[in-house]
Amino acid sequence: MRRCGNRARLRIFRLESSSRPIMDHWLKSSLVFVAAILILPARMQAQPAPPRRTPAPATQTAAAVPNTRIAVIYSQDFQDPKTGITRFAALLAKLNAEFQKTQDDLNATAQRLRGLQAEIATLQNGPNPSPTLIQTKTDQLDQQKRDYQRRGEDAQAAYQKRRNEVFNPLQDDISKALDAYARARGITLILDGSMMPLVYAADGLDITRAFMADYNSKNPAPAATPPKPAGTTPKPAGTTPN
Repeated sequence: MRRCGNRARLRIFRLESSSRPIMDHWLKSSLVFVAAILILPARMQAQPAPPRRTPAPATQTAAAVPNTRIAVIYSQDFQDPKTGITRFAALLAKLNAEFQKTQDDLNATAQRLRGLQAEIATLQNGPNPSPTLIQTKTDQLDQQKRDYQRRGEDAQAAYQKRRNEVFNPLQDDISKALDAYARARGITLILDGSMMPLVYAADGLDITRAFMADYNSKNPAPAATPPKPAGTTPKPAGTTPN
């Protein structure tokens, strides 16, 4: 049994909704029923009313009940570096390698800022603190922090843009593969537990690992390049060294 909750998702399958007015205008109409009264001569005897006809029962057609097979998948598991889709891990390593120099530069700047902060603290706690020198160093630190923040924001935006370029084709390919996988097995509905809260799903409904194994066998990751230092994602903009 796999209990489900809100889980961070990989945006492979997007659920979109649109709102639109139900009707642009209300059409108002009125029907006037006019009863015609016939005045018969007093001598004429009223004719008995003809017997009412009982309306025939409306013909009912039985609605077809679809034969539905439901499955559950957790797309977040695709990104697991050990048990997920191997092409994800390969692309992530390639992406991080592209931004390794940028990350190294940011790390070096952060180290310099920490050194300058320590220097200012030493001047402030010294036996003969110089307000002029302390202010000069503080101004330098503030300016370098602003530069660091701007560079971090630029690096984060560039990383995210490149990440979309790298991963969007893979996401589309996985979506097509999942569609083919479902059709081949007669699955008519797949719920992504990483995108929507599921109160309960039996283990037999979870096809995540089976699908990943099928996809990896048909779409192996490219051969690994010579080893390089593992890259890391640039720090979020606005992070200031302590």
